[in-house]
Amino acid sequence: MSKQHSSRRGKEIVLDLLSRGRVFCKRACTVLGGVAAIMLLLAFTRIPFDAHRWLGTAGGLCYQNPEVILVLSGSGMPSGPELMRCDEAARWARRAPRSQVLLVLPKDTVLAAAMVHELGIKGVSSDRITLLMHGRNTREQAMDVATNRSELLHRHTAIVTAPENMYRSLRTFRKLGFTQVSGAPTFDHALFDDLRYAHRSIGGKPYIPDVSSSTDLRYNFWNQLKLEITCLREYVALAYYKLNGWI
Repeated sequence: MSKQHSSRRGKEIVLDLLSRGRVFCKRACTVLGGVAAIMLLLAFTRIPFDAHRWLGTAGGLCYQNPEVILVLSGSGMPSGPELMRCDEAARWARRAPRSQVLLVLPKDTVLAAAMVHELGIKGVSSDRITLLMHGRNTREQAMDVATNRSELLHRHTAIVTAPENMYRSLRTFRKLGFTQVSGAPTFDHALFDDLRYAHRSIGGKPYIPDVSSSTDLRYNFWNQLKLEITCLREYVALAYYKLNGWI
C-alpha cells in the first residue's frame, strides 16, 4: 500500500469518526433537551411532591412507640438534614422514654459528637445513645447494625432518615433480616404565611416584571425542580441496589 493511499485512508477514517461524533452529539443534545423540557413542565405540577412523598411513606410509617430509634446519618453537622434527623429522633425519644437511640454514621468523631450534643439539647441523655461508626452508605450501615447489634433484628425499630432515602433504607434493612422496622421520615414543615408582597412599595423598579403575587413562580416552581433532582437520584440508587440484590 502506497503512502498516498494510506494517508487518504487515514483521512477517511478521521472524517467518518467526526461525522459519527456530530451525529452522536446532536442526538445527545436532543435527548437532554427533551429531558430538560419535561422536567421544567413537571415543575409546574405536584408530581415531584407526590414522588418525594411516596419515597418517604411507601415503606411503612412508625405509628407506635419503638424500642429502638435508629438514626441514619451521613451529612455534615450542623446542617439541615442532620438537624432534622436529630429533631425527629428526639421527638420519638420523648414519646418513647424507654427506647434506645442508635446513631449509625461514617467514622467521623466530630459529626458524632455534634449529633450527641444536639440530641442532649433536645432532652436525650447520652446514656441512651449508642454509636455505630462504620457505615458510609445505606447498605454498609444496615450491615453494621446487623453484624454488631444482631439482637435488634426482631425488635420494633423506627428508622430516622431523609424522606427520599426512607424507602431504600427500609428495604435494605428488611433484606438483611430486620422484621420490625418502620419509617420516621424527616419531612419539612410547611410555612403557613402569605409570602406575597407589594412590588412598588418596597422600591421595585417599574420596568422589572412584578412577580410579587406569584408564589408559584417565585418558590413552588424551584422547590419542585429541586425535588425532581432529588427523586431522580434516589430512583437511580434504587435501581442500583436492586441490581446488586441489596433490596
